[in-house]
Amino acid sequence: MSEDYYKTLGINRGASESDIQDAYRELARKYHPDLNPDDANAKAKFQNVQRAYDVLNDSEKRELYDRYGSSFESMSGTPGGGAGRAAGFEEFDFGDLFGQRFGEGSAGRGGFADIFQQFPQGGGRGRRGRSRPTGGADIQHEVTVSFNQAISGGEANLTVVRGGGKTELITVKIPAGIEDGKKIRLRGQGEKSGNQGGPGDILITVKVQPHAYFQRRGNHLEVRVPITLPEAVSGAKVDVPGPGGIITLTVPPGTSCGTKLRVKGHGVPDAKGKKGDLYAELHIVLPDQVSDEDREFLQQWEQRYAQDVRLDLRW
Repeated sequence: MSEDYYKTLGINRGASESDIQDAYRELARKYHPDLNPDDANAKAKFQNVQRAYDVLNDSEKRELYDRYGSSFESMSGTPGGGAGRAAGFEEFDFGDLFGQRFGEGSAGRGGFADIFQQFPQGGGRGRRGRSRPTGGADIQHEVTVSFNQAISGGEANLTVVRGGGKTELITVKIPAGIEDGKKIRLRGQGEKSGNQGGPGDILITVKVQPHAYFQRRGNHLEVRVPITLPEAVSGAKVDVPGPGGIITLTVPPGTSCGTKLRVKGHGVPDAKGKKGDLYAELHIVLPDQVSDEDREFLQQWEQRYAQDVRLDLRW
């Protein structure tokens, strides 16, 4: 019965390249003969793992294997990735597999690393004793900014915890117009590489706090502006705060509640600095208490200007 390489690595057929490499790391550590001197079957198990990895980690070989199964080697016209590698196991250079060492005296070789720094490519031939530089790890972080700061931009301070528990205070620039959930990348400020590669990055997820009055709709801003009944009836000039400072709105006479006024260019800037618009929705606010005299006046008003304001209201 032919060997199922996916079962050998303990993964499903939809496994990603990262899943394959993770499974290989774990099984290679588990079955490596030098780490299992008391297990007579360790060498054979390691060879099976290596053979499965050589095929599934190569996109072309994996595609042929998925299509033709164990007969894929004859379809490709070239030897399979696993067979030649397993037969030459004693020629395997551990420098290709293990990037770091334990303490002295382990297995007579100075010991083997707890993790793999990289994986052998192309069957490992012609690459003994050399390991490809790998970049340092990225650091994930999250920062919460105010609604105003997200619109206008600014700076935020982060306390980054690095390897070994060392903390570092970093100031990051918040670009104007950034949206909730967007990421900022600080290149080269992540963890340092232990294998002559470049440092990783810091990836910062930005969380934006809601505003009590303003809302964002794409690159536009919306705000509810309270006005009095006299201002709605007679018209008025009202001041409204905005990202660029105070904006003076002109309320036309006879304004109804819910009327929206558009102020061009006072919204959110895009990546090129072009700003959206500000939409001010007017809401009439009545006083908490009204005198009997005023109530009588309003009743006379209603009789004088009788109208069916709900005539067009439909379900």
